[in-house]
Formats: sequence, structure tokens, C-alpha cells
Amino acid sequence: QVQLVESGGGLVQAGGSLRLSCAASGRTFSSYAMGWFRQAPGKEREFVAAVSRNGGKTYYTNSVRGRFTISRDNAKNTVFLQMNSLKPEDTALYYCAAVLTYGELVVSTESAYEYWGQGTQVTVSS
Repeated sequence: QVQLVESGGGLVQAGGSLRLSCAASGRTFSSYAMGWFRQAPGKEREFVAAVSRNGGKTYYTNSVRGRFTISRDNAKNTVFLQMNSLKPEDTALYYCAAVLTYGELVVSTESAYEYWGQGTQVTVSS
């Protein structure tokens, strides 16, 4: 079992930055690939970014590439999402997720993820 708790969301003006954190329980955090997803009001949840078990590989959806950075600290059982140059369309509830993997894989498929946090709200004003 892995429990995930997100934090760091809030209200920010367009062009601003936020850093989301996701703290994971358990001793085998480094066995899990991690991902960030988001869900805007009235829309389906969508993939944002993913990082492999040891942080060596990352992958982003096109709309955030170059603005967001995913990283992880396995010693602290935490994954981060640094969000810069935020836009109003980035407004959403952001979730982190974990999936057990073997090897340095990035996973962008929502249905593959086994564990989810409760989400943290990000609101970007224009």
C-alpha cells in the first residue's frame, strides 16, 4: 500500500509559479513510477507529467512542456511538480499517482496507476 498526500496548491496570478509536493508513505517509494494528473471543472482528468523510479526519465504533456518540471527525492519519499509561467487554463485539481514498475519507465496512462492522492487545487487568475 502507498498513501499519497499532495500539497502546495493555491491561487496565483497568470505568469506566476507554484511548486506542488506529493509525500508518499511506505519504504519502497523508489519502486514506483510517479505521475501528476489534473482535472479542470467539467473536464476529464488528464495526464500532466511523469517521472521514472529513479528520476532518470521524465515525460510531459505538450501543453506544459517547457513550463513544468517533475522531479523526485527518493530519500524523502516525495515527488514535486514545479510549475512556472502559469496560465488560467492550468486551473485544476492536481493529483499525484503511483504505479509499481520494473526498470526506468515513465507511465502516462491514467488507468495504469494504482494509487492516488486526494488532490490539491491550483487556481490561476488572469
